[in-house]
This record gives sequence, structure tokens and C-alpha cells, in this order.
Amino acid sequence: MLKEFKAFILRGNVLDLAVGVIIGAAFTAIVKSLVDNLINPLIGLFVRNSALNQLSFKLMGAKFTYGAFLNDVLNFLITAFVVFLLVKSINRLFPKKPVDETVVASEELTTLQEIRDLLAKQN
Repeated sequence: MLKEFKAFILRGNVLDLAVGVIIGAAFTAIVKSLVDNLINPLIGLFVRNSALNQLSFKLMGAKFTYGAFLNDVLNFLITAFVVFLLVKSINRLFPKKPVDETVVASEELTTLQEIRDLLAKQN
């Protein structure tokens, strides 16, 4: 059982996933710092509040902190945009191999011919 566990852990997919999670967590910390320390003060200049997180309103005794929500949306958008740029650049560096249409077509044709022959035998 220990051998199987070792084989599972050392498989490429598990290691890649672990590395991705660790780098993702570190990247999220960098984006959060960017938003909290650079972007929020800039937004604060326009909304006359030093921190976006502090923006809120009260309604019937309940406090709604919409600034924290906007901060999280901003973090998500920046992270998604950077991941988009990363994937786009990787796809440009390593283009996908074009699928050989003749091989696919011949496999499909062969399968269709086999189906036709089986149907002909049934009738």
C-alpha cells in the first residue's frame, strides 16, 4: 500500500497540482498586496476614503460593507487577467500540433463503414 501511495504522489499530475496550488497562493498574496497598497489608495482619492474596504452603508441597523466586496472583485479581476495573459503567452510559445484531418476522417469513415455493414447484415 505504501508503494501505491508513493506512485500516486509522484505522478506528474499530483505534483503539478501541488506546485500550482502553492504558486497560486503566493500569487494571490501579491495581487492582494497590489490592490490593498496601490490601487485602493488611488480609488480612495476619488471616493474621499482612504481604504476601499471601509466603504459601507447602514440600512435598518444592518451594516453593508460593499467596499470589501468591491475589493474582492478587484482581486479576482486582476488575478483572472494575469492568468489569461499567462495562458495566452504559453499557448503562443507552445502551439498545439494540428490534428491530421486525413487520419481522423479515415477513422470515422472506417467506423461508419463497419456500422453500415452491421446494419446490412441485420436486414
